[in-house]
Amino acid sequence: MDSALPSETTIRSNFGERALVYLSEEKWSPSPAQGVDRKRLDRIGGEVARATSVVRYAPGSEFPTHVHGGGEEILVLEGIFSDETGHYGPGTYLRNPIGSSHAPFSKDGCTIFVKLHQHAEDDRVQFAIPTHEREFVPGLVDGLSVLPLHQHGTESVALVRWAPGTVFRKHRHYGGEEILVLEGTFEDEHGQYPEGTWLRNPSDSIHTPFSTEGCLIWVKTGHLL
Repeated sequence: MDSALPSETTIRSNFGERALVYLSEEKWSPSPAQGVDRKRLDRIGGEVARATSVVRYAPGSEFPTHVHGGGEEILVLEGIFSDETGHYGPGTYLRNPIGSSHAPFSKDGCTIFVKLHQHAEDDRVQFAIPTHEREFVPGLVDGLSVLPLHQHGTESVALVRWAPGTVFRKHRHYGGEEILVLEGTFEDEHGQYPEGTWLRNPSDSIHTPFSTEGCLIWVKTGHLL
């Protein structure tokens, strides 16, 4: 455990406020497992926490077997992430439900985006989607294409690709919106968000997004009620 942090930690824990993080400006901090470091994006709790993080596994590192008391959601950003169920390359999206357990590791190293303790109690699906092998479908406006990943109640998760010059209409986010920019630059009237930006907009926030150069984003909506 990071001795510089108290047992109960709150980081960007007010979900009624907008949050913005440029990952390149965040420092890595150690986890309890040797060779596994993380950048904390939001967090409520100690080592067992409701948390959103970017986690980096050094080559040959592993994490002890643990139970997901509130579920786990992962997007593999770089390298190969592994556990007893398989090996998952860049772009793989995984969901491990409440009560599941595993002992993750990485032979050659990897970086993942992970959300813990954020599953609805009745959301019990477990799956892995190799997104590079799936087809995007046309979105609601020209230049927008979507790869749906998960839907449960008001929560919706997808990859969204914006062609250069794409503009979406002004809209309100019932239940909030969370974005991780994977490629290019995502924009709205509040600013520009290059690759490696994490953005969280609260419920009932309004914006008019666009992308001048084009981009690919991971986006989740409807989960911040």
